[in-house]
Amino acid sequence: MYRIYSIHIREIFFRKIQYGIDVERGIILFNDKSILITGGTGSFGKKFIEILLARYAPKKVIVFSRDELKQFEMQQVFNDKCMRYFIGDVRDEARLKQAMYQVDYVVHAAALKQVPAAEYNPMECIKTNVNGAQNVINAAIACGVKKVIALSTDKAANPINLYGATKLCSDKLFTAANSIVGDRQTRFSVVRYGNVVGSRGSVVPFFKKLIADGAAELPVTDERMTRFWLRLADGVSFVLKNFERMHGGEIFIPKIPSMRITDLCEAIAPGVPTKVIGIRPGEKLHEVMCPADLYYDTIEFDDHFVIKPSTPILGVDYAVNAIGEKGRPVPDGFAYDSGSNTYFLTVEELREMNP
Repeated sequence: MYRIYSIHIREIFFRKIQYGIDVERGIILFNDKSILITGGTGSFGKKFIEILLARYAPKKVIVFSRDELKQFEMQQVFNDKCMRYFIGDVRDEARLKQAMYQVDYVVHAAALKQVPAAEYNPMECIKTNVNGAQNVINAAIACGVKKVIALSTDKAANPINLYGATKLCSDKLFTAANSIVGDRQTRFSVVRYGNVVGSRGSVVPFFKKLIADGAAELPVTDERMTRFWLRLADGVSFVLKNFERMHGGEIFIPKIPSMRITDLCEAIAPGVPTKVIGIRPGEKLHEVMCPADLYYDTIEFDDHFVIKPSTPILGVDYAVNAIGEKGRPVPDGFAYDSGSNTYFLTVEELREMNP
């Protein structure tokens, strides 16, 4: 049987690998540089800025987002001299160009992410997740940004809901954008990962609130449900590391554990029964990050996978990344999904991750 992990996923996860901890390389990459993050007031943005400021000495860090209250609250915590706060919407290309002036690196985290809300308001989701992605691309090229990484989701692989479909479209826009750069320096890649522990919209704070309010049972949509599970700090570190790894056009996918929803319930509320309420519109039993239909474009590295772009940059060997790490092709029909993952978190490990 083919073993998909050169390094076992449990070893990766619980020896606490920090993907961006290569200090010498990181100093060269981020010190005295200007970094902009769209959607910077969200869960990822806050942790990204916390880690960026702790590890490096950037020239400027720009938070680009719509919500003035959230920006005001962030300013009370992140008030370093390098911090800048821009009110703006990714639907507004002109404002993006103003914000990206003399920026070196961009992380595109802005998105409408709630699956039920996207099902009910599809065009609004398209305006932000698809049109907004193209605006980010146009602004980055116009401003001479060096590298852009867009955040994706496991829901973009074989999507069955509107949110996943818009993120797949966004992924395609970013990976194809390298073909319209011409002789300019800007390069685009994508990072795709699964559910983030405790992030805004996560089921964890929802369950905890129910228990705090005295709930006698926890609602689950299906007891068979599994999800990829990732700590926020590891997601940030993976993004930072991939700025070093990227040629342009790759979709980077970390090797992370899965969890069963019933185990998560037991970890949060031991002994509390669950109640099956039925799958919501657009919801899957298991999530996918590397679809079987793209096995021929999928490369396995020690601690991550790469899906090559359908429009690769001429002369680039995606089996060897920009820092010299070497990958290998996966076998015919290979898929990476949460239901058949080789490592599931135990109840005890889930408790450790959800204090």
